[in-house]
Amino acid sequence: MELEKTLLRKVGEAIHRFKMIRDGDRVAVALSGGKDSLTLLEALLLLEKRAPIDFSVCAFTVEQGKFLRPIEPLGEYLKARGVAWTYYRDSPSFRLLEEEPDHGCDLCSRYRRRAVYEIARGLGANAIAFGHTADDFCESLLRNTMFTGKLSALPAVTHSRDKEFRLIRPLVFVTEEITRAYAESLGAPLVPCGCSQRTGTVRRGLRDIFAEMEKEYPHLKENMLSAMGNVDTSRLLDTRYLDFDGPVVPPRPASLFPIVSEL
Repeated sequence: MELEKTLLRKVGEAIHRFKMIRDGDRVAVALSGGKDSLTLLEALLLLEKRAPIDFSVCAFTVEQGKFLRPIEPLGEYLKARGVAWTYYRDSPSFRLLEEEPDHGCDLCSRYRRRAVYEIARGLGANAIAFGHTADDFCESLLRNTMFTGKLSALPAVTHSRDKEFRLIRPLVFVTEEITRAYAESLGAPLVPCGCSQRTGTVRRGLRDIFAEMEKEYPHLKENMLSAMGNVDTSRLLDTRYLDFDGPVVPPRPASLFPIVSEL
């Protein structure tokens, strides 16, 4: 129960701070089969009943041919929970696996994005929720800084290019330590993706760095998340935000006490 309270408090804080969900929204949860998206779905289902606004939740899964276990047990679990779930087998992704088995993540993501928008449109959803956690935000910040030369991370809220969908990440303040424990408490069948098992990747290397540093600095991710919301542009190198003439210094106010000359 304490774990659930912590989860809902952090998800609620994210939804409130970033205005993720609004009255009348239909939220489609992108269910990957892993612990993070399943935890997100359960949190939103609970908030659907308790939140002061009226919104509905549904879920969908895009099959791209990379699941390491059968998807049927997950479907049975969701049916037993009374969750509206759509399973979509993306044929273009399967052709991609056959024609370009060594394709990169960017190409796979492009295929998945197209499928996600198509599914959400069919579900009548105007918001799509993804299960990216605090760990993903911190890793994204370091990855972009070190390998793309850009100081950026994942957006908590953004929109599809044509503004048709609001894209939200309500687990921004939730670490994977929490999602792992919560998913285990549910006893739900998880369906891992082959991509998550890959070694020798930048993402895996960053996770190892975090794991090692957190042994000595347990609040590392919390501090990094705080830093993302507390940017001092005057101490960075982007000239768009720098004042080369210096700030305008207001004149010194006159003394409150009169100067008395000596007699």
